[in-house]
Amino acid sequence: MLIVRFVTNIDASRVQPTWGLLLEKYVYPLQRAPYESPRLARDFAPEIAGAPLLLEDVKLLPPCDPRKIICVGRNYAEHAAEFGNEVPEEPAIFLKASTTLIGPDEPVVLPSISQRVDHEAELALVIGKRARYLNAQDAHNIILGYTCANDITARDLQRQDVQWTRGKNFDTFCPVGPWLDTSFAPENKTIRCLVNGEVRQQSNTAKFVHSIGTILAYVSQFMTLEPGDLVLTGTPEGVSPLHPGETVTVEIEGLATLSNPLIAGV
Repeated sequence: MLIVRFVTNIDASRVQPTWGLLLEKYVYPLQRAPYESPRLARDFAPEIAGAPLLLEDVKLLPPCDPRKIICVGRNYAEHAAEFGNEVPEEPAIFLKASTTLIGPDEPVVLPSISQRVDHEAELALVIGKRARYLNAQDAHNIILGYTCANDITARDLQRQDVQWTRGKNFDTFCPVGPWLDTSFAPENKTIRCLVNGEVRQQSNTAKFVHSIGTILAYVSQFMTLEPGDLVLTGTPEGVSPLHPGETVTVEIEGLATLSNPLIAGV
């Protein structure tokens, strides 16, 4: 199933975001968020709440509403190497604020205080069930589905600071979408990032240093994973600067395409 969050195009600022089921060119509103299934996270039964809407008549939002955005650094060896860093023995975890989150086609604002803002194409997942102290083998049971993400990073500020919070957390620095695929199999999938149609990053999820199960088990040892939490799994090599007027696109084989325009900020 493809799960979306949306508002209608008619006066969208006054409409409460709604969950929906995407079937071809139609969006079927759902009665509730697709969390806390009585069985496995991705086995929830959607409850239709109204007449279908044409996809062209709605505005898609990020397909999640997370309390936490959990990210993994240097999870591709080639990305660690391109900046002269060692591959971490354990997942390198950091957080992004919920105010970084934007949906498909929304503009990424490039802050004037940074001289280099990079794209970072990533596979992301959304947690569907509350969990703590997971085993890596069982971690897939709490995943609701997968989506595309872009961990936009002010690289110069990341290098300048002792920790990564400022460089990773400007508003609009986490585009996600366009939908959540509950049946996607993340193994051995091509991931690409394009800027104005030019390929900048291209790799494969088979090159993860730490598997998804390992990441979720590791995080759950010190932090409760909650329904709706968003987890980004790391970016491959090839990150490069972005500029106002460009469009950045994340493509993941068999999953989706996520595009966002870039504008100058203050």
